[in-house]
Amino acid sequence: MGSAMVSGWTAGRKPSVKIDDLLIVDPSPAEDVKTIIEKGALHRKRLDVHIATTEYVLMAIKPQSFAAIGPEAALCLPKNCVVISIMAGITLDRLQEAFPNQRCVRAMPNTPASIGKGITGFVCDDALTKMQKKHVQKLLSAVGEAIEIENENMIDMVTAVSGSGPAYFFHMVEALAAAGTSMGLPEDQAIKFAHQTLIGAGALLEQSGKSASDLRRAVTSPNGTTQAALDVLMSEQGLPHILRDAVSAAYRRSQELGKDS
Repeated sequence: MGSAMVSGWTAGRKPSVKIDDLLIVDPSPAEDVKTIIEKGALHRKRLDVHIATTEYVLMAIKPQSFAAIGPEAALCLPKNCVVISIMAGITLDRLQEAFPNQRCVRAMPNTPASIGKGITGFVCDDALTKMQKKHVQKLLSAVGEAIEIENENMIDMVTAVSGSGPAYFFHMVEALAAAGTSMGLPEDQAIKFAHQTLIGAGALLEQSGKSASDLRRAVTSPNGTTQAALDVLMSEQGLPHILRDAVSAAYRRSQELGKDS
């Protein structure tokens, strides 16, 4: 997720982050981040010296690593800089405990941030100045839509719905293509039909200004093929039931990660 955010910030959209203003701390950066480093971003394998000029820090590590890395990183950061955490389950209280001299933001973006189509829910601690909060909003908005959430408890819900959400749609495309193949479509064609259907449906939802319910009803003729499929998907044990269970499982795991780390 950190790679997606950095890729989005440096992709040329406005507001963006200049590559030579970036310091990337990562012992083994991903390929897309390596490209950004090659273009001029500073890189260190670990944060082990004080950095006096840092104003904003993206904390994008595994929650399980936070107990070891967080307090160590805090010693290297200047007072009152802003730490933006995208770690699932790590609460503001935990962040403030590890970063007592800094100011903290808890955020949950998703991977479409890498192409400027993400959405991020975030909550700030009370210590942020109006200027800092405004800049956090700009940073997160540079990779998609950013929504400030007043109740921190909702961040785990955002994680379950949109943070993990892209994977749900990718899996649905996999399943749709597999269904086409099982009926006899050539695999490459089934994949293409499934991929483009999701892409086209998403674009229509974005550009039409209509709700998902309205668009679903518009394509569903009484007693037609779509209705036959929806009778299965919308059954008592169908897609709504499965998604509720899936999102609930992601929500519980987000809370568990905060307790386990």
